[in-house]
Amino acid sequence: MSDAATALANDLVIDITTTGAKTGEPRRLEIWFHRIGGKYYITGSPGTRGWYANLLEHPQFTIHFKETAQADLAAAARPVTDEAEKRQVFQAAVAEQTKLAQYLADADIEDWVARSPLIEFVPAP
Repeated sequence: MSDAATALANDLVIDITTTGAKTGEPRRLEIWFHRIGGKYYITGSPGTRGWYANLLEHPQFTIHFKETAQADLAAAARPVTDEAEKRQVFQAAVAEQTKLAQYLADADIEDWVARSPLIEFVPAP
C-alpha cells in the first residue's frame, strides 16, 4: 500500500492547497477529511468558507498528508449541493460513527444540509 493510500485509510487531519477563487494564488490550510460510505469528503460547520469558494472555482487541489505519511496527492473536488445527497452523507456519517458524527450529534442536521459546504474528493490515479 502506498503512503498516500495508507494516509487515506487512517488519517483525519490534512492540509489542502487550493487556488484562490479571486486571486489565483495558492492557499494552504489545515482541515479534516472524512471517509463516509467508501468515499472521501470535506465539510465544515454551517457558514461560508474560503476553501469552498476556491474549490468551486478551481476544483483541482493538492492534499498534503502529515499524520501516518508525509505525502502529497492531487485530487479533484465535486461540490455536493443537492440537499437529498447532503442529508444522505451526513446521516451516513452518524450511522458509521465517524468523527464528523460527534459534531452532527449535537447539531441540527437540517441546518448542516442547508448551510454547510460539502465536497466529495477523488484522488488522482
